[in-house]
Amino acid sequence: MLQTISNNLILIILVENIEYNSERSKLIIPEYGRHVQKMVAHAISKETKEERNKVANSIISVMGNMNPHLRDVPDFQHKLWDQLFIISDFKLDVDSPFPIPSREELTERPESLEYPQNFPKYRFYGNNIKRMIDVAIGWEEGEMKDGLVLTIANHMKKCFLNWNKDTVEDDVIFNHLFELSDGKLNLKESNEKLLDTMTILKNNKSYGAKKVYKNHKNTKGRTWKKY
Repeated sequence: MLQTISNNLILIILVENIEYNSERSKLIIPEYGRHVQKMVAHAISKETKEERNKVANSIISVMGNMNPHLRDVPDFQHKLWDQLFIISDFKLDVDSPFPIPSREELTERPESLEYPQNFPKYRFYGNNIKRMIDVAIGWEEGEMKDGLVLTIANHMKKCFLNWNKDTVEDDVIFNHLFELSDGKLNLKESNEKLLDTMTILKNNKSYGAKKVYKNHKNTKGRTWKKY
């Protein structure tokens, strides 16, 4: 009888101490959980700075143990201290080994990034071709520049055939090269011949076949687990 009464009293006490999520304070950094946030609140409640410093360093150790995979990341300790002040809602007055962040710094909107705006007329060549052309324009006249320009033209022909697997005359490539270089690279009046269309298409097919074979070889012998 007494045991039953005792068990009922314990049950009543436990029920009265149940905390519902709707009654709890909002988790500022949910990854660290409720206990860390309560530890931070406990640190804030300490009267002396010496006691707060002691508790804060213990909390940093706990937070570090929760992220062992990040120990070798640069500024890992700095990040932990910043997160400690964030969890405390910037109310924790302790001695930090790093500059203490302010609420304004964290809520400030980052500056918008300026993305390069390229709208090439011939999209199938890609941006790298334009960069190669710009480099070739800056080279001194000579055999090396001539070789680079011819290489660029052959690569342009390859890109064209990837986009349109039919055929293309060298004159078309030369005209595009002249246009993209603002008339500074001119092969229209030269006797240069680009790689044959069939050779390029054959090489493309060979590369594609090798890639498929390599992927097949890498997956050969694997056992796939069924879920």
